[in-house]
Amino acid sequence: MKQKEAQNRINYLIRVPKVRLIGDNVENGIFEIRIALKLAQDMELDLVEISNNNGISICRIVDYKKFLYDKNKKEKEQKKKQKQNQIEIKEIRMTPNIDDHDFNFKLNHAKKFLTNNNKVLTSVFFRGREITYKEQGELVLLRFAKELEGIGIPENLPVLEGRRMIMMIKPIKK
Repeated sequence: MKQKEAQNRINYLIRVPKVRLIGDNVENGIFEIRIALKLAQDMELDLVEISNNNGISICRIVDYKKFLYDKNKKEKEQKKKQKQNQIEIKEIRMTPNIDDHDFNFKLNHAKKFLTNNNKVLTSVFFRGREITYKEQGELVLLRFAKELEGIGIPENLPVLEGRRMIMMIKPIKK
């Protein structure tokens, strides 16, 4: 099992002769490593390397545990925002000879998906000799798109891929 390496070097693990100190509670500038370490020790904090550019490390004097906590908190917040903007694709499967009740049941699900800002992949699956009724499958998909007219619009016309005829419907932006 692979151990997770430390993301930032701290205190005596920093192996460069000079560091650039930045932060609120310290004078900004370039210092020798031993002076920067002494400043951190006097404040009872850690010297944390933030980045390394051209041999001069950029460091900050902070409590390392608090630094990691804040960093993880920011990463989680960014992931959360990224997930909110992501659009999911929900699939609805039908057959070419679908009953009206089943059709309406799947239509209601598609309406829910589209109002939640998800794309809907509708597909008609042909089993056995049903493949000879391609037109009937296409009519089912076009009827499905027509019923969803106010909520979503089809991205493309129905396309036959092997034994499946598919059509993608995207939500209408408000």
